[in-house]
Amino acid sequence: MSAELLTIFMFAGLMLGLFMGHPLAFVLGGVAVLGAWFGPGPQVLGIIINNIYGRAMDNYVLVAIPLFILMARFLNDSGVTEKMFESMRLLLGRVRGGLALTVVIVSVLLAATTGIVGASIAVMGLIALAPMLKYGYNKGLSAGVIMASGCLGILIPPSIMLILMASYSPVSVGALFAGALVPGLLLGSMYALYVLVICLIKPDFGPPVGAEERAETSTGELVIRLCKYVLPPMSLILGVLGALFTGIATATEASAIGVTLAFLLFLIFGDRKLSTCYNTFIEAGKTTTMVMFVLVGATAFTGVFSIGGGMDVISELVLAMPGGTTGALILMFLLVFVLGMFLDWTGIVLLSFPIMLPIIETMGVDMLWFVVMVAVVLQTSFLTPPFGYALFYLKGVAPPEVETLDLYKAVIPFCALILLACVLMSYFPALVTGLPSMLLGY
Repeated sequence: MSAELLTIFMFAGLMLGLFMGHPLAFVLGGVAVLGAWFGPGPQVLGIIINNIYGRAMDNYVLVAIPLFILMARFLNDSGVTEKMFESMRLLLGRVRGGLALTVVIVSVLLAATTGIVGASIAVMGLIALAPMLKYGYNKGLSAGVIMASGCLGILIPPSIMLILMASYSPVSVGALFAGALVPGLLLGSMYALYVLVICLIKPDFGPPVGAEERAETSTGELVIRLCKYVLPPMSLILGVLGALFTGIATATEASAIGVTLAFLLFLIFGDRKLSTCYNTFIEAGKTTTMVMFVLVGATAFTGVFSIGGGMDVISELVLAMPGGTTGALILMFLLVFVLGMFLDWTGIVLLSFPIMLPIIETMGVDMLWFVVMVAVVLQTSFLTPPFGYALFYLKGVAPPEVETLDLYKAVIPFCALILLACVLMSYFPALVTGLPSMLLGY
């Protein structure tokens, strides 16, 4: 089978398997075996097995993934998120759109401490959506801000997606964390600004909380609540990122610090039951296993694809695009965007990076900038139908009056803001490279 036919065969097989509802990891592995059989020959499978071990099982950087997942689970099960939201609601409730602003701020803090989109959206949907609707907030604004802000978990460090990206690129985990921090905070700020502007133009979209309810909590009580429930998660963030950016710890060591601090928060704020702790480990293990199975399947897929000549086909296609480097970059970002409609970020990163990064290196594009740009574009992978996972996470916990069509409409302005952020990062690459240069001499 020629390289061109192998390319069509493998990607068609991948799409067919996914549309039939099979798990991504097994589809990738199955298509890899079939591609090897009809392409370069079954003898390459031995090489692929060695490649899987070298890429997935013998990669020290990937040790940070299960630790950061465990950190996220401990924090999620500690119950501090609900208390943090209530404290910020009391602080910002008097402002038009204050509850939506609270969602953005708490989601940014959750993103920097959990990094798991499903958990962030489900938790915020449970504790924030019903109160927002109760106070008369617009359904689209309420749902949209929860979904978009929850997706920041894969961008704002520490993020397991960035760790996985670092394992496939020449950029260090520390540089990626530093490079993604400003774009992540930029997106959060854009969401907050959008909330303020839309509530100023349309006051009925986000009315303030009544004065009587605000008066129930004194200023002193509010300060105590903020210190008690907001400062501890912020201390965890500073502990992990501070240790990493100052060079005190590697990414793996910083993840161990994060688990320790999150466990302390679980002991302080959680129910301290052995059964809860056991379930935390089980859920963290399930998530880690899912990521690693996809990693193994994607490594097999891209290995067969490369040996069969598919990489050369894609490279020639991209480099032949009109517009030179700019045209090639636009094509790659569009491919990532389209893939986001059908795959989650794990599959997209593991499939696209082995193909795209050699092309980026050939074109001489800054690797850090490109990887962070892909991370920002991947924000849309959770928001765009038909398989936008954020839509289903929120629908699963939303009140009956919030319909699926409402969720589809709700994400449109936030996808536009993500596109605007990409344009800003293209014109001002220092938004990505500035902090790594300052902190790490990148």
